[in-house]
Amino acid sequence: MATLNAEHINPFLMAAKKVLQDMCFVDASMHKPSLKEAKFDPDTWVIMIGVTGEMRGQVIMAMSEKSACGIASKMCMTDVKEIDEFAASALSELGNMVMGNAATVFSSNGIGIDITPPTLSHGHVSFTNTYAKNLCVPLSFEDTTVELYLALKQG
Repeated sequence: MATLNAEHINPFLMAAKKVLQDMCFVDASMHKPSLKEAKFDPDTWVIMIGVTGEMRGQVIMAMSEKSACGIASKMCMTDVKEIDEFAASALSELGNMVMGNAATVFSSNGIGIDITPPTLSHGHVSFTNTYAKNLCVPLSFEDTTVELYLALKQG
């Protein structure tokens, strides 16, 4: 298995930044990446999408309940006070758009990946991954932070 480098990480980061900009009308700032366990508090919403093909693993987007409501409010253009079925669908679609944009970038660079449908989770959850370490990159705008976890290996 080859190790991942910036060419493999940047498409996910650029896609997340672009989708947040296009769908939420914000300019997200990226912060220093770090290796971090994927353990989440009871207040956290998690979008997990699997990656198959020439890269394998999963991508996780994690955010607080307040951040999730704020993002859903911007996407749905209405005030969202709790994550109901409609807001959950918007969050799942956010994950789909980020991953679809990243897959398009990879395709144009000759790397074929496929993505799984998103899984949305809420509450105290952790993901133990022996396949690849989680690289966590926080993205923030206004009073919102979304943590992007990348646990991938190139095949």
